[in-house]
Amino acid sequence: MTRLDQVVPKIRSKNAGPFWLTIDLFCETPDRFERVRDGVASKDVAHALGVPEAELKRFDIADLCVVKFSVPRPQIQGTRADRDMHGASFAYLLAGLSV
Repeated sequence: MTRLDQVVPKIRSKNAGPFWLTIDLFCETPDRFERVRDGVASKDVAHALGVPEAELKRFDIADLCVVKFSVPRPQIQGTRADRDMHGASFAYLLAGLSV
């Protein structure tokens, strides 16, 4: 199988407020979007991010060729336990998923 980071040119994670993170998979072309949409299971994303699948929100945006996931932050942004104020490191967790 091919790794997700070999199919999409950009995987970006960032804050979606102090309580949520969002991870975007930019697919470039409609063909790649369909491959990622059909090949990346929500359960696998939830597992990689360490959240229950029921807490994962998924948005397949065909017009933009983007697959977006939102999850609750493991720590509230800015608290003492927060090790990533901007949520940027979470993209790495999805890069190795099989597509």
